[in-house]
Amino acid sequence: MLFGSLLGISNLNLGIIIFAIGFALLLNYVKNKTTYGADTIISVFSSIAIAIGLAILAQTGNFNSYSSYLVGDILSITDLEILYVFLIAIVVFIFWYFTFNKLNVISINSTLAKSKGIKIKKIDNIFVILIAIVVMISIRWIGILLINSLLILPAASSRNIAKNMRYYHLYAVIFSVFSGIVGLIVSYYFNVPTGPMIVILSGAIYFVTLFLKKKVKE
Repeated sequence: MLFGSLLGISNLNLGIIIFAIGFALLLNYVKNKTTYGADTIISVFSSIAIAIGLAILAQTGNFNSYSSYLVGDILSITDLEILYVFLIAIVVFIFWYFTFNKLNVISINSTLAKSKGIKIKKIDNIFVILIAIVVMISIRWIGILLINSLLILPAASSRNIAKNMRYYHLYAVIFSVFSGIVGLIVSYYFNVPTGPMIVILSGAIYFVTLFLKKKVKE
């Protein structure tokens, strides 16, 4: 949003997506040039970007205009934005379907992936671009402060109980959809902000699966 505002891009969503793609590619480049984990680099980049953005908006006097992006407002979704989400979901599914095995090999052993002729850099860049677009489309509904939680918690919960990679993906999707739907219903009846409610449910699911994981090990 700040990128578009500074460059004078009238279409705010377009400015956000352009920035997100550039940001994702830069993050991916740094990740490949260092030995740090992806989670660490994402945390560093996102923290710095949010801090710089808030500082500049505060100085320009536009902070209040964009404050809704911090906590989100899922009830502000328009029909056009739902269409965007539907279209990007189709693209993500197609990408996942054709690259599932390749992504697994890359995540396990990049050297092995290279030996099999897998274009690691190309697939990795497409992957981070898709994540960036999904995040940027969703960020006004969920909020900058909570979006990382929705990226991490369902996957972490799934990892606690999944027996293989396919179940890992399946459980993560189920947990995400469940948290979103139930969080929306609970927030409506109890007058609680929707974004935080969804994250609270995601966190509860994580601790339940963590408990189940420990029980299985015992």
